[in-house]
Amino acid sequence: MNNITSILILIFLAITFLQSGYDKLFYWKDNVDWLKGHFAKTPLKNQVPLALFNILILELISGILCVVGCIELFINNGRIFGFYGAVFSCVTLLMLLFGQRMAKDYDGARTIVIYFIPAILAVYWLN
Repeated sequence: MNNITSILILIFLAITFLQSGYDKLFYWKDNVDWLKGHFAKTPLKNQVPLALFNILILELISGILCVVGCIELFINNGRIFGFYGAVFSCVTLLMLLFGQRMAKDYDGARTIVIYFIPAILAVYWLN
């Protein structure tokens, strides 16, 4: 039962981060332009492209580790890749939360918490 739950959460996280990474990768300019406005009144205003690149890399690592973790868990009950996928997901979400709080986008920050809950549960279950 715990494996099924863990696999479902890893799939959820993989979809979340791979789709978000895809969006950043293929619509880079649109994302940078929007985020420059979003962070215009924050200390991050001049760091938007670098911050976005860092988030992109973390999202891709998180998503890929979650996919590999699903496969590993399904094939041989292994938990290493899924655990690290969940940990990277949590770190990514914490970075996103930090950005939203800096931008004083409290609704956006609240939304990130919704994603953080299953991610932290995955860390707990896969540990």
